[in-house]
Amino acid sequence: MRLGVLDVGSNTVHLLVVDAHPGARPLPAHSHKVELRLAQLLDEDGAIGPEGVDKLVGVVQEALQAAEDKGVEELLPFATSAVREASNADDVLARVQTETGVELQVLTGAEEARLTFLAARRWFGWSAGKLLVLDIGGGSLEIAYGIDEEPDAAASLPLGAGRLTAAWLPGDPPEPDAIRALRRHVRAQIARTVGEFSRFGAPDHVVATSKTFKQLARLAGAARSADGLYVQRELKRGSLESWVPRLAGMTTAQRALLPGVSEGRAEQLIAGAMVAEGAMDLFGVETLEVCPWALREGVILRRLDQMQSA
Repeated sequence: MRLGVLDVGSNTVHLLVVDAHPGARPLPAHSHKVELRLAQLLDEDGAIGPEGVDKLVGVVQEALQAAEDKGVEELLPFATSAVREASNADDVLARVQTETGVELQVLTGAEEARLTFLAARRWFGWSAGKLLVLDIGGGSLEIAYGIDEEPDAAASLPLGAGRLTAAWLPGDPPEPDAIRALRRHVRAQIARTVGEFSRFGAPDHVVATSKTFKQLARLAGAARSADGLYVQRELKRGSLESWVPRLAGMTTAQRALLPGVSEGRAEQLIAGAMVAEGAMDLFGVETLEVCPWALREGVILRRLDQMQSA
């Protein structure tokens, strides 16, 4: 059947259409993506303002039309941290449902981490052993660890690249004092969770998902997206540590000229790099591998599992 996943994230609203059936890998058929940056549209009270809600409704309507055009039989709509943590989340969800007919399922941070872990496990298989999975979104950082398809530990921290950029790095380029303050904040947040994971022992394989990690790996010399899904892409901590101060000294326009960096993500790349560096350092990770599958694929895989067991 043809499934559609509508991901209302902190940076983008992304419709992924796949051809899928239980027991087979989902085959991408169409992608429709709009950068909305909901994480940066929150007002002082933590609410998504009228303009942001108007944009969200319009983008969801566009995605619905694209899903219909592509023959989607079932749509799986969900929202993550930007909507989840908005002070007016209930009003936003109600308006989206009233005006579009779409009932967004709001995932908890732990659910995000578990579903992303499922996707990584299916991609790498059982031979990968104990997995540590890191995912940096626009609003949050997800961490999960385990040897099965359900992680033994999962955590979600408010360390998304968009959120941190808006709250901590107003300058272009950011002031050195702001960079230092953000570094302290990021590392203190991550350090609180390390013990929860370290009691399970060292992972056999460390995996990262998300656009942030893909861009950082590309800067460090990994293959381009155009080279295909099945090319191994790694990020080494030493390479990342050398890039962080360089990125901090660049303007947004300068970062946008770097290989693999999209104009829409250039502003928040330094914050994302600092989160990645902090996580790799505090978890003792020297090298990680970038996984092409992430949360959207996890949602699809869970739905296929439910269909198989029905």
